[in-house]
Amino acid sequence: MKPILLFVLLLLPGIHLSAQDQLVLESEYLNQPDTVWVFTPGNYDSIPGNEFPLVYLLHGWSGNYRQWDEIMDCQAYADNYGFIIVCPDGLYDSWYLNSPVETENRYEDFFLEELMPLISKTYRCRENDIFITGLSMGGHGALYLYVQNLSLFKCAGSLSGLLDLNSWRDYYGITRILGLTGTDHDEQVLRAYSVAGKAGNIKSAGKEIMLSCGTEDPFYGINIEFITACKKMDIPVHFIETPGAHNMDYWRSAIGAQFDFFMGMAWEEK
Repeated sequence: MKPILLFVLLLLPGIHLSAQDQLVLESEYLNQPDTVWVFTPGNYDSIPGNEFPLVYLLHGWSGNYRQWDEIMDCQAYADNYGFIIVCPDGLYDSWYLNSPVETENRYEDFFLEELMPLISKTYRCRENDIFITGLSMGGHGALYLYVQNLSLFKCAGSLSGLLDLNSWRDYYGITRILGLTGTDHDEQVLRAYSVAGKAGNIKSAGKEIMLSCGTEDPFYGINIEFITACKKMDIPVHFIETPGAHNMDYWRSAIGAQFDFFMGMAWEEK
């Protein structure tokens, strides 16, 4: 396995360099380096050995690792909520999954086998309080990684998530990343890689999820269908719908509720 290479910052064991660390990671699973922005709370170094809950924030299609900070001021959220915040780059249109046709586009493997272990080793995070959420493509990616690996996360969320890839197969690079060919086999592939078909995984784990979507969002109907399917299976799903479109104004207004939810879960047994 090619080693992960860190540029921009050299992180030494036991030494925390700043409240914001920017990592550039090379991976055998990806065809290009991945930039990851890590924000730690202002009190990170005030109590040696203190551990913090952690949330991964996944950006949307055509975005990058800077998108969430442009929306919400990640450092302020890290300070106010006491969370370590990790913003990886989804490489424009990776959909945060392992492409079945592009051997150097295996984002799920990169995330699980390289990124998460590196973050856990480098930062003082509470391993039982790791959360994940994202917007649009990242909303699907957060729930997809969650349902595939339920033991790794305490809870997951989604904002304006495109939760059924079948409905938009001709857009956002979905046909390319999944290798769709216009045959009957496409339906099987789309089901396998869509969160919409994996609600049963969540039920089996007995865990909660949180979804947010604006009522003017083009993905609103998809979110309602997913919520309905979850409720039929008695899956504990929390859904917030408010007026809003598929844009930064909505995500800026909605992300706080996700952090409130995660914070309540992180401290519920403390």
